[in-house]
Order: sequence, then C-alpha cells, then structure tokens
Amino acid sequence: MKQTQSGFTLIEIAIVLVIIGLLLGGVLKGQELINSAKVKNLATDFRNIPILIYGYQDKFRALPGDDGAASTHVSGTNASTPASSLGNGMIDGLWDSITKTDESYLFWQHVRLAGLTTGTTTIPGTPAHGDGYLPLNANGGEIGIQSNNASFVTITKNSAGSNSAMTGTYIICSKGILGKFVKQLDVTLDDGNTDTGSMRTADPVTAGQSMDQTKISDGQTYTVCMGV
Repeated sequence: MKQTQSGFTLIEIAIVLVIIGLLLGGVLKGQELINSAKVKNLATDFRNIPILIYGYQDKFRALPGDDGAASTHVSGTNASTPASSLGNGMIDGLWDSITKTDESYLFWQHVRLAGLTTGTTTIPGTPAHGDGYLPLNANGGEIGIQSNNASFVTITKNSAGSNSAMTGTYIICSKGILGKFVKQLDVTLDDGNTDTGSMRTADPVTAGQSMDQTKISDGQTYTVCMGV
C-alpha cells in the first residue's frame, strides 16, 4: 500500500520563521545593549578621572602624583619623583609611562592610597605594561593621565597635518578601544568628530596626529585622548 508522506504546512513554516526572526532580533538587540554599556563604561572613565584630581586636591591641597608631601598625606608611598618637578602644578610624564618615578605613574598610587579609587597601591619592582598597576578600560586597554604641556605632547595636528593642538589642563588617554566604540564615544562626550574638539582619536601610524573618522575601522583598536 502506498504511504502518504506528510510535510509542514505553510502556517507551520510561517510560525517557525517568525520565531527565528524574534530570536535574531533579540540577539541583535542584546548585542546593541552590550555595546552601549561598553561605551557608557568607557565614557565614565573619562568623566571620573578629573573627579579623582579634585578629590585629592580638596583633601590635601596638592596634585596627585605631584604631591611633595605625599608621604605624610597618605601612608604606603614607596617611590618619589625628582625634587625638581615636585609641586610644580603639573602631572609630569606621559600618560602611559611605566617609569615608577614619573608623576603620571605615581598619580594612581596617590589616589588609591587616598581612598579615592580602587586598585593596587604597590608599585611593581620592575613595572611593565599589563602588570595590573595601570587601570584598564572596558576593552582591557590601559588608561592614564598627564599634563597638557610642551614637554609631554600627545596630539598636536589633525589628520590633514595642520596644527590643531588639544586644549585642556590635563590629557586623559585610553587605549585598545574598538573603532565601533570610538565613534559612539566621541558622540557621547564631544562633537562627534574624532579629528576635532576636546576628544581625539590618535592615528596609529602617524604620531602626534588625530584620525579622520571616515578611516576608522570598526574592528581595529585605537587610543582615544581627551583634554580636561
């Protein structure tokens, strides 16, 4: 006897397609929420670091990292900067310095010992990138701060090579940020243009220049700096 094979009806297929569509929509929406949360965390880093400075100054009338009396203000300091640069009102050193006597490096020890933020207060015997001393952003890149002065320049030109120095007393930088987050971050904190304003994206090829946002690749990582 000939058997009749039954298949899916159009209604059943339509229901399956609707379910698949809903699942895909949920996944995409979930990813969008995750991305938005990362950008929010990255933006929070830039907003919080100035608060650390103000909090330390309010407590001790001194600049963290540049505090000549840090050993009396906070206990546990185990490195000091050259006397010639102490108390000069600047955070000397590059933002990502791993030289233990640079003020930009000691900044983190001082604010942590003052109870203003979390993180290790012990300076490694031989500092190195990725050793856990410098704080990390939501993408796992290091974050730092420095004074905005001629001795420690970061971005001084735009993508066209024209003079366009960053403004602000201090420069905060955060590295390892994916291009897809870079653009959203600039919209959140600045003018939406990675080549102008107080927030710039550093060109990974040409040192001292900012990056044209049309050339930023979503999957590549960049260093973003902001003047405050």
